[in-house]
Parts: sequence; C-alpha cells; structure tokens
Amino acid sequence: MSDIDEQELARIRNEEAIHDIYAEDGSVRADFLAMVGAAIADRDVLFLRQHVARLHESELGDLLETIQPEQRLALVRLLGADFDLTALTEVDEAIRLEIVEQMPNAQIAAAIGELDSDDAVYILEDLDKEDREEILAQLPFTERVRLRRALDYPESSAGRRMQTEFVAVPPFWTVGQTIDYMREEEELPESFTQIFVIDPTFKLLGIVDLDRILRTKRQVRIETIMRETNYPIPAEMDQEEAAQIFEQYDLLSAAVVDENGRLVGVLTIDDVVDVIQEEAEEDFMRIGGVGDEELSDTALETSRSRVPWLLVNLLTAILAASVISLFEATIEQIVALAVLMPIVAGMGGNAGSQTMTVTVRALATRNLDIHNAWRVVRREASVGLLNGAIFGLLIGLAAGLWFADPNIGGIIATAMLINMLAAALAGIMIPLLLDKVGADPAVSSAVFVTAITDITGFFAFLGLATLWLLQ
Repeated sequence: MSDIDEQELARIRNEEAIHDIYAEDGSVRADFLAMVGAAIADRDVLFLRQHVARLHESELGDLLETIQPEQRLALVRLLGADFDLTALTEVDEAIRLEIVEQMPNAQIAAAIGELDSDDAVYILEDLDKEDREEILAQLPFTERVRLRRALDYPESSAGRRMQTEFVAVPPFWTVGQTIDYMREEEELPESFTQIFVIDPTFKLLGIVDLDRILRTKRQVRIETIMRETNYPIPAEMDQEEAAQIFEQYDLLSAAVVDENGRLVGVLTIDDVVDVIQEEAEEDFMRIGGVGDEELSDTALETSRSRVPWLLVNLLTAILAASVISLFEATIEQIVALAVLMPIVAGMGGNAGSQTMTVTVRALATRNLDIHNAWRVVRREASVGLLNGAIFGLLIGLAAGLWFADPNIGGIIATAMLINMLAAALAGIMIPLLLDKVGADPAVSSAVFVTAITDITGFFAFLGLATLWLLQ
C-alpha cells in the first residue's frame, strides 16, 4: 500500500463504484487490494458494503484468498450480515474453515437460510458435528430435514451435490395450473429449466422442459406433454460418475432419486462443472504425490502430506542404486558409462510419465476399459519401440562420436530401445493393474513407473556394457 499515493487512494475510495477488481493477468488488482486493506484498517464499513459486499461470490472468493489471514477475519466481522456466505464455496477448505470457525453459529445459521441447499451443504459438511447440529437446530423444520438428508449421503456423492429445491407437479395437473403454481409459490428455486412429474409417493414419472410449458395451451394436461427421464441419477452415485453422465448426454440438469426411485433433488450443470474441475485437479495433484494439498496450508501441513510418497521414492531410488552397485567394476573401468547412464534412465522416466498420464486420464474418464485395453497396450508398445529406435539412434551416434568408440554408441542405443519399450509398457500396465485391484492409479502409478524405468535403464545399459566390452 505504501507505493500508492494516499490522496489518490482516498479519491478512488470515494468513487461511487469500482467495476472491475481484476488486472489484465487475471489477478486481483493491487490498488483494489490496497483500498480494501485501508478500509479494513480504518473500519470503513460504508466502503466495504459498497464495494466488497456487492461483489459476485467468485470475486469475493478470489479476494478472500488474496488478502492476509488477519484481514479476512476482520473483513467478515466488519461486513457482518452483509457478508455473502456463498463466497466460501469458492475458496479452499483451509480458508473456509478458518473463517467459519470465527463466525458465531447464529450468524452462520442466518446466512445458511438464504443459500441454495447445495451451497449450504458444501459449507456445513466441513464443520464439526456439534457446530453443525447447533446450526441446523436454528433452521426451519423443512429446511433442516432437507439439509440433514443431503448430509446423510456419502461424501462426493450426487446426493451431497444435489439441490433440494425443485419444482414437481402431479401428472393430472394442466399446463395452466402449473403456470399459476409457479407464479404464486414463493419457495421455488431461483432458477430452473425443468419441471419434474411425480406420483403421490414422490416417485419420478417424467420431466417437462419450461419451453414446452410456454408453447402449450393452458388446458393441456402435464402427462400428455411430459417425457421420460432416461438419465435419473442415484443419490448414492459418485459425483464423478454423475458428471460423466452430464458430459455424455449434454445435460443441463438431472433428477436425483433415492433407492426407491423417489425424487429427492436435482443436480445442475453449474455444480457439475465444479465437480469436473475438482476431479481434474485432484487427479493432477495425486499424480504428483501431493494429495489434497492447498496453497493456504502451513509448511508443516504441506510437509506432512508430501513425506509419505517422498519416502517411497527414496526406497525405490535405493533399489535403483543397488542395481548400479552390481556393476561397480564395470563403471570403474569405463568412466564413460557413468556419464551416459542418467540419459537412459531419464529418457525412460519421461516416456513412462507420458504414457502413464494418458492412461490415468483415460481410466478416470472411462475411455479405457477391458474391451480396448489390449489394443491400447499394443499401440503403446509400438510407440515405445518407435521412439526407442529414434532416440537410440540419435544418442548412439552422439555417444559414439563423443567418446570416439562405436561400441559405446551401440550399447547406449540398444539400452535406450529396451528402456523406452519398458517405459511404455509400465506406463500403461501399472495403472491398469492398480485400477484392477481397486487402488487409485492416480496416486500410486508414478512412483512404480519411475522405479521400473530407472532399474530397467541402469540394468540394460550396464549389463550390456559388461557383456559387450568386458568379455
């Protein structure tokens, strides 16, 4: 804030509106951060209500993630009832917990009552059971029952993600009755595109799109214009599977049903987009062995999450080193081997990572299964042989000229071919095997692929050198 003139800052703060909080690179503007920081320090509630409380939930979430921790808590306290709790669905878990733990349960309950049920569940599920029950007890009976039902479903299930506000009508109603109901009923969702048709037990019978309602005469019965919903989503279904259904059938919303086929909620595309993004980020983080780490985590928390897989990596590195030790005499006689050895292992590791990344993603999106697995294995083996031949020839020529010894070139070229083939097979077979036994290939594959390419690369290169040059 020191590099912004105080008079200029005061002038900007007195403007009626600040329209865009983002800089060209997508980050929150430095001058806006300075203004917010100054307003918090000065306890300028008027400015905060005019220029912060009005922000879209995603903008407020970005602001909360950018400012200092002490400023976050002060901002929430100063805004009070004007703080949009929906913004907490846009920040990482650590920041969300940090904020809600400092908020009185009565304030959370009052704000929860204004949220869509899916957003309310998203916030409540991270709270301690005692706090959650205290907040739920302050809500109206109907809303409390809906939220408890959603919270009873497994974490990361469609039932947790669904919105319990929806429009449902019986099949014998007319279009006119349905329109009048939607005009007069106050407890409707803020936005919706479909009306669900149910029987007296709430069993789902079909759906009617709003555009069909608008184009049909008032006296027509709903049952004559409804269509069957071919893609109801079980509440217990994993959210990633539900997202794949949305993607496959280009859905904007889908009914969520319980084990008896009764309508319990609706899953909408905005929540599914969040699921797709979360799952992609999760897979990416797991491939790197960093789990569910957040940028807001402390150094100790970050270290704790990374240590287990680093320990596994250390053990596999020791195993690879033990392979090298078997050929200590060979390396002592031919120093060039020590120079070239990392090239073979490094190229194999990179090739294995390429194949593994494609395989893990294909498994996650269900594009790879038992029916096409062997075809893909054969393709990857062919790619490994082709790339091994190309790069083996290149490094073989380079090494032969570098050390003026065609034998060295031939050895490293052959070792490169062997290791690139091994890398391709490991990159696809290990994720497939892990998936087969029920393990998460995104979490476990990388360390095993690296171990195999290192061990194979060292053994092939040094073993060939021992047989070729020292016999």
